[in-house]
Amino acid sequence: MELLPVQLLCLLVLMNRYVLGPFLRRVRGHAVDRKDPALEPKVAIIVPLYNEGEGIYRTVLSLAQQDYPREKLEVVVVDDCSTDDSYAWAARAAQVDRRIAVVRNPENMGKRKAINRAVLATSAEIVVSVDSDVIADPRAVRELVARFVSPEIAAVGGRTFVQGQGRNWLTRMVAVKFFFSQEWLKELERVFCTVMCLTGCLTAYRRKVLLELHDVLEDRNIAGVAIKYGEDRFLTRQIVKAGYKTVLTLDAFCYTAAPDTLSGYFAQQLRWRRSNLVDVMGGLTHAWRLHPVVCVHYLSVLALIVAYPVVILHNLVTGFFWDVITFHLGVVALLGLVYRIETRHLPESQRVPAFSFLPMAVVMPVSYLLLTPLALFTLDSGNWETRRAAAPAPVLSPVPAAA
Repeated sequence: MELLPVQLLCLLVLMNRYVLGPFLRRVRGHAVDRKDPALEPKVAIIVPLYNEGEGIYRTVLSLAQQDYPREKLEVVVVDDCSTDDSYAWAARAAQVDRRIAVVRNPENMGKRKAINRAVLATSAEIVVSVDSDVIADPRAVRELVARFVSPEIAAVGGRTFVQGQGRNWLTRMVAVKFFFSQEWLKELERVFCTVMCLTGCLTAYRRKVLLELHDVLEDRNIAGVAIKYGEDRFLTRQIVKAGYKTVLTLDAFCYTAAPDTLSGYFAQQLRWRRSNLVDVMGGLTHAWRLHPVVCVHYLSVLALIVAYPVVILHNLVTGFFWDVITFHLGVVALLGLVYRIETRHLPESQRVPAFSFLPMAVVMPVSYLLLTPLALFTLDSGNWETRRAAAPAPVLSPVPAAA
């Protein structure tokens, strides 16, 4: 009985994510994802870069090959003082295609300020932010741009698949997690055009809106310490706060690298957990402006983030931890079955076996129990847990520039 409020909270969040959201989307049909294929504004793809190595070369060249008018597309790479050979590889890509420009920050400024610098430098109407480890589908930009059917729509996000998802059990598990986070967990927000977090892997913005928010985006800190994590969530929240709509389309997609070790996975999750806590709590001041249904969901998710590790700890102390694991295993197995049914139409490269999600029954409660308290005590961290320093950049031989 003592945990009844938390159980009801869990039920509310699960109903919103897995029942109400998908139901409303199916009721509204195509109205959730309206598009105009004739839209072809000038586009600048911005790639913030830090310690990506040779991978940035492949990423940038793939972006330059988008199915979009060449004269209306440019790629701007902003190196945030990488300590490896990333800048050299990016510069080499710029020699291949003149539409690629590479600039380097005078000091490490963080992803958001790096993007802001590129936004000021371009005159494109639409700015597409792409992470430096991403390979985008050739039609990704075109599909994103087609969703700007109204001046109220300020941002359009795409979906993400795991690159090389079959490497081991962890990457396969993350692939399933990505599927649910995009196709189910955001359904309620999609219906009301108020997606609260658009991924930095692949999102398009109206440049004029980014300029409106420039000062807010530049000065982000906790107790005077500049915050360099959670930039995507923070930016999306500021756009919604300003009264604009945010949209997610599953027709624009990309492939991104995922951690293939537990240490890398937990480092990534710690960074994301800080972001969740900081920005969901930051949204409390203006959550009342959201649609009532979205507001209730928003507040319930925050409450669950805080309450969930307490429940896990309570069951661990009282000797019921394995009962919790068994319950999670049942839920995860059911979700695995749903995943199998929902992805049967996808090509092999975009899906994994349904049982791949089973490890989440243990990984999720353990990560929440350990990482949520750690995130709370390190909210002022300015570290990039998912990027490591490397050796100084070598000099690469130039290649001929394209015509």
